[in-house]
Amino acid sequence: MTHKTNARIAGFAFLFYIAAGITGMVLFSQATRGDGITAKFVSIAQHVLQLRLTIILGLLEAVCALVLAVTLYAITRDQDSDLAMLALIFRVGEGLLGAISTRATLEMLWLGTSAGRTAPDLVTLQVLGTYLLAGPNWIMPAVLFAMGSTLFSYLFLRGRTIPVSLAWLGVVASVLRFRGTARLLVAHQGCQDAKSALKLASQIGTAQPSRHSAPSGRPLFVNSGKFKPDLR
Repeated sequence: MTHKTNARIAGFAFLFYIAAGITGMVLFSQATRGDGITAKFVSIAQHVLQLRLTIILGLLEAVCALVLAVTLYAITRDQDSDLAMLALIFRVGEGLLGAISTRATLEMLWLGTSAGRTAPDLVTLQVLGTYLLAGPNWIMPAVLFAMGSTLFSYLFLRGRTIPVSLAWLGVVASVLRFRGTARLLVAHQGCQDAKSALKLASQIGTAQPSRHSAPSGRPLFVNSGKFKPDLR
């Protein structure tokens, strides 16, 4: 493909990437609203469609990251093929890890809608829910995005293929993004919530079977909203 075609595809993929990301964040927030873990899973049971759309949008974001990796490499390889290849690898890693991370949302959906004998009891649900909803954030895709974006922006600046001011903006923003995500990664934000989840996990071995376990064929959380135990 020509540089012009690659540029058009990259521009569309970039805009769709942003739109899908923002939409997914809004839908996920709507589906998991609530003051406590139990309330959040009640909300998930009532907003299954929103959570499924979040999963689909997450996969589309991963596809866009892969498309951007290939098209931006094709545009910038004339400036420095080695750096362009390295940036491509970062963006491919971002896309793959982003696709894998949708598994956590699938797990939330299963916990909120599981029924029958396979449904977890309330103590197990509280433990797993605390880890999935309030545990450490999976930010490695964001780290790889920042690294790849920094290199591609530098190559744009070096080759003057886009306006210099826009290229400098990309370089500065990408470096700041990398700095922020790296600090979060080192700081292990959310570890206190993870420790709380592990503390609850220690109770599972001694916990009695819950009287509130889901009847056979019926989800643990129903859409009527009548089931609202306070386990906080």
